Amino acid sequence: MNQLLLYALGSVLLSSVLSLIGVITFFVRSSFLKHHLIYLVSFGAGALFGDAFIHLLPESVEAVGGFTLAISVPILLGIVLSFIVEKFVHWHHCHHINHTGHKHHLDHQQRGTTLASMNLFGDAVHNFIDGVIIAASYLVSIPVGIVTTIAVLLHELPQELGDFGILLHTGMSKGKALWYNFLVSLTAIAGVLIAFFLNNYIGGLTQFLLPFSAGAFIYIAGSDLIPELHHEIKVERSIMQLAMFILGVIMMLALLLLE
Repeated sequence: MNQLLLYALGSVLLSSVLSLIGVITFFVRSSFLKHHLIYLVSFGAGALFGDAFIHLLPESVEAVGGFTLAISVPILLGIVLSFIVEKFVHWHHCHHINHTGHKHHLDHQQRGTTLASMNLFGDAVHNFIDGVIIAASYLVSIPVGIVTTIAVLLHELPQELGDFGILLHTGMSKGKALWYNFLVSLTAIAGVLIAFFLNNYIGGLTQFLLPFSAGAFIYIAGSDLIPELHHEIKVERSIMQLAMFILGVIMMLALLLLE
């Protein structure tokens, strides 16, 4: 059991290192990045929707045996909790708004902070689930754990790029976005530890967390990211946004070949 735990922890640490992929943006000019940042947001929105509807929900339905209340209730809980967290962030920032000429700037900052918080929250839940899934696969066998880890790593690549782009879009600096993305990725370690600890005590943990995370991702993509994309009104850039959105979905669809 200790050997399996070490394998699982090593796998999620490797996945966490992948979250640092945003470091490549340090070698890209800021003007170029700012001009194309909205496309990463589009890609992120497509990846989140794709992950929710192509991976998380089908896996949940398969595990439960049908789309029942055991699926729909956690989805709604994920949406409701996301709404509560967003409301809390709004409430927190409203207490710091300066009702002077800086109000517009602070409103914009508030929206950016809310979006960043919601994205990090959803990513934390997703990474936690990745940790649980990796742990569960190693509990089956080491080869199954290794194959699952490879699938998770390839699954994380487009999502981490999208998440990093979303954080930059909110006004966060590259270094801060990279650091937060890495910290959030470490929730996978908690997923592994909890899965191993509760393996013989609680059944159905993953079955709850999968649709819950899907609900959180649906809320983030639909409530926060899509409205951001509507700020762009130029036809050419809007078409490119749509293309990147579809690419994010296609990437999630292509990863089905690994499952």
